[in-house]
Amino acid sequence: MVTSSAIPSIRDSHARDTFRDLAGLIRHEGLLDRRYGYYAAKISLTLLALAGGCVTFVALGDSWWQLATAVFFAALFAQIAFLGHDAGHNQIFRTGRANDRIGTAFGAIVGMSYGWWMGKHTRHHANPNHEDDDPDLDIPLLAFTRAQLGDKSGFVRWTTRHQAGLFFPLLTLEGISLHWAGIQAVWRGEVKHRRVEAALMAAHVTVYLGAVFLVMSPPVALAFIAVHQGLWGVYMGCSFAPGHKGMPTYTDKTKLDFLRKQVLTSRNVRGGPWVDFALGGLNYQIEHHLFPSMPRGNLRRAQPLVRDFCARHGIDYAQCGLFGTYRHVLRHLRDVSAPLRSTKTNSGAEPGI
Repeated sequence: MVTSSAIPSIRDSHARDTFRDLAGLIRHEGLLDRRYGYYAAKISLTLLALAGGCVTFVALGDSWWQLATAVFFAALFAQIAFLGHDAGHNQIFRTGRANDRIGTAFGAIVGMSYGWWMGKHTRHHANPNHEDDDPDLDIPLLAFTRAQLGDKSGFVRWTTRHQAGLFFPLLTLEGISLHWAGIQAVWRGEVKHRRVEAALMAAHVTVYLGAVFLVMSPPVALAFIAVHQGLWGVYMGCSFAPGHKGMPTYTDKTKLDFLRKQVLTSRNVRGGPWVDFALGGLNYQIEHHLFPSMPRGNLRRAQPLVRDFCARHGIDYAQCGLFGTYRHVLRHLRDVSAPLRSTKTNSGAEPGI
């Protein structure tokens, strides 16, 4: 298992200057410039696909063929969520206000609270793979570090013990988790525009359930919801997990400059344009974390520049194939949970952490 001890502390001022050099190179290449044409085309095609899916949904009516449209909508919802992610990072428009407005709209389409997600994701970017401060490491049913094993008990302890085998099945619950977390945040007043988000989420639930149960009989409708929400959760989890899971973690004891903190905790996924599309640009996790506002369409051009820059400065740059990254994730989950599967632990003794 790779732990925080694998990341050396960096304290000298030269490290800060190193990132300035890289940022200067990226700006010189124009890779931080807005891509209005790119996003106009991508948003238009995505909304056109949504409209086409809705027409097909109504035309099919009460048919078990609707399960095919459920698969389609699962993939489409992920693509819409990717656009919301881009908006959250100010990749689409120049102003934060314009990006927030369109991001809120995308969140409403898929039934997520944009304000809740923004708060969570901003904390993640500030502290990627930090054992205490990264909210993406705080998933009750899983453990990403040995230190988290001591907090598990009962059913949660059992899921953690078998987390490698349960990882993909558990992702079927990710869609429901995203909906519920947003509802809780809005209910508690933890988002900036509470009334707007509450109205939008209520509208989403009303339109979604109303359409499903008006068009289909209850058995088909329930099957549609299960397939749609389950596969959407799997798609979302499989898109975000490769970027950091199984990469080194760290604590406050490790002092890192911005460049190394973002690069050493992130992993890229190799592949062509189809991988770029399928993962919404998240396959360039290193470049995205270094330059969050870089438009998605520029990440592929930035990748060789960042990789070569890291090589010249002796900074590890992790990347592997799509299926290879899932093997890394599962191996990491299995290694972390190993103490819970030991003979001594299974007999009732606490694991050594």
